[in-house]
Amino acid sequence: MKIILRIIGAVTVFCITAFVLIQVPSVQDRLMASVVEGLASQSNNLPKVDALSAAVCGSRSPIPSPGRAQTCIMVKAGEDIFIVDIGDGSANNLRSWNIPYGNIKAVLLTHLHSDHISDLADLHLATWIMQKRKGKLEVYGPEGVSLVTRGFEAAYEPDYFFRNEHHGDEVAPLAIAGFKTNTIDLDSPVIWNNGDLKITAFQVIHEPIKPALGYKFEYKGRTIVITGDTSYAQSVIDNSMGVDVLFHEAQANHMVSIIEEMASNRGNSLQAKVMADIKTYHTTLIEAAEIANKAEVKQLIFYHLTPAPRNYLTEKIFTRGINQVRKNWVLSEDGTMVVLPVDSDEIIIDKI
Repeated sequence: MKIILRIIGAVTVFCITAFVLIQVPSVQDRLMASVVEGLASQSNNLPKVDALSAAVCGSRSPIPSPGRAQTCIMVKAGEDIFIVDIGDGSANNLRSWNIPYGNIKAVLLTHLHSDHISDLADLHLATWIMQKRKGKLEVYGPEGVSLVTRGFEAAYEPDYFFRNEHHGDEVAPLAIAGFKTNTIDLDSPVIWNNGDLKITAFQVIHEPIKPALGYKFEYKGRTIVITGDTSYAQSVIDNSMGVDVLFHEAQANHMVSIIEEMASNRGNSLQAKVMADIKTYHTTLIEAAEIANKAEVKQLIFYHLTPAPRNYLTEKIFTRGINQVRKNWVLSEDGTMVVLPVDSDEIIIDKI
């Protein structure tokens, strides 16, 4: 009993001492310096080996789901990084992961819906300030993409000048502020080819949006396809034949129908209409699995989840029936990462 009392007494004295010390400014400053040093030295777990990899920086559609950002996938080929779509909250995920912004070569937009472009300004800032970028941030996208980038530049023009005036050209060089915009011509679908990495754009079905795009990445014998938003499309099958990984959007229409019915019963006709409308231009999990099977895809990863599951129960409802169609699949969350080492058939599923 005496030993227990001594331990309690020692712990009490320690806690009181610690509480008193952290009220002292010099101690607070030392602790703050320790925190800053830790953040500055923080690393990431991006693959160090030569590989083609991808991490989901946004896994949901516009329907909110706590802990998930809107659509975004980061692809890393060797040391080069490409961002496919950049929806709300995804830029913050990239910051949290401490990725090397100087290695970002381009942003690839599948289409121009707001949930695929809304964090473009934040990504621009992260790749511009203190990054010694050699030129403007490259953006590739379908017809209309230049209107989007010009709009962001017009909206953020005062910001560019304010930061440059405050920090100077070394930190915020005006010459490279903004975007170098590339409108993709599907008659010349290869948008990047440096000998090691080839990126090909292809059209998907997301009417009335024309064109909506998917992208195929080929790096030293490893392959990834990202669909963007699409209905069931033969073009996805054709471009995914035998690939290592297919990132396919996924919508649980049986859940969307429940939301639609409940909205109608509450008299919310506008929400009910939206739920009815979105069922016409997305792909269900079962359809996506059938596409992956027809293309003989090795690994299927669902993203752009509508409505994204919030817990174990809604995840079970969301994925209902999928195991009867395909066994090899992953339901992504923010941070889901796949690594494809070169000179290997290995497919590593991890979390960034």
